[in-house]
Amino acid sequence: MTAPGDGAQRQKTAAPDAVLERLVHERSPEALIAAASHARLTEDLALALLNRRDLPAKALEALHKNGALVKHKKVRLAIVTHPRTPRHISIPIIRHLYPFELMQVALFPAVAADVKRMAEESIIGKLKLISSGERYTLAKQSSGRIAAALLLDPEERIMLAALDNPQMTEMSIAKALRAQQETELLVSAVCNHRNWCRRLEVKSALLINKYTPPARIVQVAVELPVSVIKEILYSPQLQAKVKDYLKSVVGKRTASVQSRG
Repeated sequence: MTAPGDGAQRQKTAAPDAVLERLVHERSPEALIAAASHARLTEDLALALLNRRDLPAKALEALHKNGALVKHKKVRLAIVTHPRTPRHISIPIIRHLYPFELMQVALFPAVAADVKRMAEESIIGKLKLISSGERYTLAKQSSGRIAAALLLDPEERIMLAALDNPQMTEMSIAKALRAQQETELLVSAVCNHRNWCRRLEVKSALLINKYTPPARIVQVAVELPVSVIKEILYSPQLQAKVKDYLKSVVGKRTASVQSRG
């Protein structure tokens, strides 16, 4: 049997939650700050708050200080990716995010460039500790900067996935080809790639790389302008035999132009 006062007691207990839900949808900054700092704020209500682009910075600070809530992964990630989150809040949180959460931060359009960069650097610094399967997923889906770091991964499937990443750039591939590391797998993949093998910067980097096959050197030297080959001749990484060959190419093509003139 229910005691006479039980219904009233339940209403009193439920009332604060109902008030809190109303606060989450208020326009007043004071109401939003009060909701963010409330001890009974749930994960769902916190996420509802964080969906608001007009959420003031003080409300975001209050959420960050609301200890129990920050333990939820979704809440932490939503705080970092919110466009109004102050740097002194988002940057410390980044240090505790998992690789795939960091990947989301790096890809989220509204995140500030310096925060994205820190997320990328955090992932790149952890690549040796990340499993093969996770690195493969990162190679396929991450930002261009992370994918560029995976161009030098020792596993061929990961390197190939990075090469086909939609965010990959010609400059990143050229930089990887010029790296003083083992790039034999990358050279082979780039030479046979349907798109990257045609790019000017990539071709230039292939001439410098010690793993580029002689037949490809000959082909690239024919395709590149003389002015570009002359610049490549100054590279300290250029192999002696390749340098001699390129000098002969420049000489022949220059003489041919002069003879026609």
